[in-house]
Amino acid sequence: MSERLNTPQVPKTAIWNDPTFRAIAIQVLASIAIIWFFWTIFDNTLTNMSSRGITTGFGFLNNTAGFGILMSLIDYDETYTYGRTFYVGLLNTLLVSFLAIVCATVIGFIIGVARLSKNWLISKMAAVYVESIRNVPLLLQIFFWNFAVIQPLLPSPKQSFALADMFFLNNRGAYLPKPHFDDRIWLVVIAIFAAIVAIVYVTKWARRRQESTGQPFHTFWAGLGILLGLPLATYFLSGVQVTVDYPALQGFNMRGGTEVIPELLSLTLALATYTASFIAEIVRAGIQGVSYGQTEAARALGLRHAYTLRLVVIPQAMRIIIPPLTGQYLNLMKNSSLATAIGYPDLVGVFMGTTLNQTGQAVEIVGMTMAVYLAISLIISAFMNWWNKHMALVER
Repeated sequence: MSERLNTPQVPKTAIWNDPTFRAIAIQVLASIAIIWFFWTIFDNTLTNMSSRGITTGFGFLNNTAGFGILMSLIDYDETYTYGRTFYVGLLNTLLVSFLAIVCATVIGFIIGVARLSKNWLISKMAAVYVESIRNVPLLLQIFFWNFAVIQPLLPSPKQSFALADMFFLNNRGAYLPKPHFDDRIWLVVIAIFAAIVAIVYVTKWARRRQESTGQPFHTFWAGLGILLGLPLATYFLSGVQVTVDYPALQGFNMRGGTEVIPELLSLTLALATYTASFIAEIVRAGIQGVSYGQTEAARALGLRHAYTLRLVVIPQAMRIIIPPLTGQYLNLMKNSSLATAIGYPDLVGVFMGTTLNQTGQAVEIVGMTMAVYLAISLIISAFMNWWNKHMALVER
């Protein structure tokens, strides 16, 4: 009993010496400091704007813009609002980004496979492409495609390249027939989405069928038939009325139809060829990351080189390719903001350029533009992460 009473007592640890308490306290203080920092910036901005007589808010979006835009995927003229200019610029940005991503992916995969070719000439040409394109600044390449390639090679409107008097190409752009549909066109749109869902289902069914029976199914031709057949059948059965506005030369310029400005072609080529040089190296690394034993096993089964690459090597290489490919897609989308250098009316040029200069609403416009690029980047990242997870090996 006496020994138990004489046992020394362990002194209590001060609360500030507790690691858990310290960690929580530091995080709380850091959060307060960050909130105070951004609140100070926000408050100073509002104070400075108020002292200069600059109003805040998004009411300016309902005001008449009063300026034209060179290219618009939706109806627009000078009588529309500043809010409309936001949508015009956004759609133009999405258009050039989508086209460039598709072209860059195709070119990048071709060049990446070519770099591994046993043909010395093809391999070296692919290497020269990669090393020369990726080491030249993108802005210079945009200037090159626009001012040294596209503009000088295309003729004036009077000497336009014409196809069946419906399609015209000159230094002011490409002019295509513009269809106008009646209100029943929504039936065809629904049919297109239904066809896409049907193609996904047929693809999954064909994969399960091949895994269980070993019999292949011509998914490509079946999918193409569904994608074309279902909307066309819906179009004819619903009796949708279509009128076509054809372009024609009037005076010194083309009138009517749909105009595709040459800056779109220049920007798409520059973004696609530049990004493709990086994608090619990603593809080459992905293919080399697949064990050579896989290729030898495919050859032992009698598969030709093209089938070995398409059915054995590429599917396994995609697990290595997809993560860095995501970064290239994000870079391409953000690099599209360089469009303003050649006058392509993207979101930065139209909304953060002309609209900002006319309204002076810098905080609101810059904030909206940043939010759009952030949202697009997150959507691309989410899709690529889903694709990467879909392609990953599943452990049993």
